[in-house]
Amino acid sequence: MNMAGIILAIIAIVAIVVVGTLSFIIGKISQRKIHEREVDSAKNSAAGIISEARKKAETLVKETNLTAQEETHKYRSGVEKELKQRRSEIQKQEDRLLQREEALDRKDASFEKRESSLNRKEHKLDQEQKVIQRQQTEVNSLIEKRQTEIERVAGLSQEEARQTILQETSEKLADERARMVKESYELARVEADKNAKNLIIEAIQQSSADVVSETTVTVVSLPSEDMKGRIIGREGRNIRTFETLTGVDLIIDDTPEAVVLSGFDPIRREIAKMALEKLIKDGRIHPARIEEMVDKSRKELDQQIQEIGEETLFELGIHSMSPEMIKAVGQLNFKIINGQNLLSHSIEVAKLAGAFAAELGEDVTLAKRAGLLHEIGKAASGGVDGSHVEVGVDLAKKHHESPVVIDAISAYHNGHQPEYIISELVSVSDKIASSRPGAHSESLESFVHRLDSLEKITDSFKEVQKSYAIQAGREIRVIAKPDEITDSQAIVLARKIKQKIETGMKYPGHIKVTVIREVRSVEYAK
Repeated sequence: MNMAGIILAIIAIVAIVVVGTLSFIIGKISQRKIHEREVDSAKNSAAGIISEARKKAETLVKETNLTAQEETHKYRSGVEKELKQRRSEIQKQEDRLLQREEALDRKDASFEKRESSLNRKEHKLDQEQKVIQRQQTEVNSLIEKRQTEIERVAGLSQEEARQTILQETSEKLADERARMVKESYELARVEADKNAKNLIIEAIQQSSADVVSETTVTVVSLPSEDMKGRIIGREGRNIRTFETLTGVDLIIDDTPEAVVLSGFDPIRREIAKMALEKLIKDGRIHPARIEEMVDKSRKELDQQIQEIGEETLFELGIHSMSPEMIKAVGQLNFKIINGQNLLSHSIEVAKLAGAFAAELGEDVTLAKRAGLLHEIGKAASGGVDGSHVEVGVDLAKKHHESPVVIDAISAYHNGHQPEYIISELVSVSDKIASSRPGAHSESLESFVHRLDSLEKITDSFKEVQKSYAIQAGREIRVIAKPDEITDSQAIVLARKIKQKIETGMKYPGHIKVTVIREVRSVEYAK
């Protein structure tokens, strides 16, 4: 390369460097101007924003001041109003205090007047008492003088005269007092008997119940005599299976077209009857079929017992009882006590107790519930330790029965004192239901023994000539010795006989004691 080319290259490089430098300087200058314009614009914008912010701040400050002034005004108005109300109340209290003070002043003045009046009366009474004392002294002196004169004339001392007068007065008043007692007693008895009879008759009419004779056998009809052989089975296997499964004796005798089921448990007898009727209707009688029918009858009877319990509760209007208690109520239908169906007896007691509770303003539904469950222990006492009362109380507590119901069940414990009126009503209703004619079927021997004991108790009194037990032992008629007692003493004799019967005998219901004193005067005209 020659020198000219090198110089040209150097010049070109220098030119390029110069041009680049100038371009850089020009760009920097241009960029700086743009930046300055942007800064100016930002300064202008910031100044506008600051100015706008100042305006808004001033407006906000003004609004805040106005709001604060309004709040202050409202608060001041409220405070002034409250102060005004308080001043008014204070003024009213001051007025009341002034009125009370005036009233107290008036009372003080009245008390002072009354005290002054009482002082005057007391002074007057003192003077009158002194006068009375002087008069009493004079009277006593006169009485002593008169008494001395009377004793001198009659020859009797004061004590002797007093005893004579008291004896004569006592003898005169004895008959009068007995007559008044008798009249009052008769009037009260007639009125009480009338009201009690009306109430009891009305309650019994509302609670009519069936009477069931006590029995331990059930007769099942057969379609033909051939059925007896099929019931017995080959070598007696059918009858043995039947008796083993049911616990009931199956008696097949010469009775035409009938067999007898014998057993003390009515529920077992009912299961046996249902099973035997099913077997007779089906015609297939063998051990397996017998077992099947017995199980089926037992289930059906459980369902029937539950339905009987539910129907009983519906009849009496009782609700909300546990299923176990409902089943126990249904089981009462198969219990016979002294010839009376226990469920019928319990229903009768429930209705009587409900009627009595309605008359006395007690809870009728609760009284019916207590009457229905008063002997519930007898439904589940089989195979259970304890008396039917203890079983019934445990059963009622287990199923959360009311304390009134538990107390009514416990009332059958000797010595238990009922705590509720409804328990007393249930006890009375039970006695009425048990003692009414036809309610119980007693044996002839116990019946005769009770009548004989009743007459022996009455004949033990020396004033009794003869006594007769009538009305099935519900009345004792006493013929008194007329020469040994008076009419007034006959009333006392009747009460003594009543008390001795109550302490010496156990009996359902009431026994009427009638004492008759008859005086006969006989003369013969010749």
